[in-house]
Amino acid sequence: MSEKSYDLGERTFLFALEIARLVNKLPKTISNIEYSKQVIKSSGSVGANYIEANENLGTKDAIFRFKVCRKEAKESAFWLRLLKATNDVPFEKEFDSQINEANELKMIFNSIVNKKSGK
Repeated sequence: MSEKSYDLGERTFLFALEIARLVNKLPKTISNIEYSKQVIKSSGSVGANYIEANENLGTKDAIFRFKVCRKEAKESAFWLRLLKATNDVPFEKEFDSQINEANELKMIFNSIVNKKSGK
């Protein structure tokens, strides 16, 4: 992702999409297959929970969903770090970019949770 989207729904979609594209390029080793499954789930969950958070089911539900978004972004960064550590240099920049995006999303959702919680 070269230019950051200010549409958070689109940004979370692109986050999951770019991770799917990245893991599809990786060699089919046992660790890559298992770690890739995990990061696909967690990165997709960021966007899915963001959609749920915007369903107007009340502030408590929204805060809970945004907390899940934050948690899944943290988890995505973890799996991406493992994948980066177990793969060759050609993928290093792509991993760094997605790890950075996961961390940025985590901070955005943390800010949303704090704002909605009145902190």
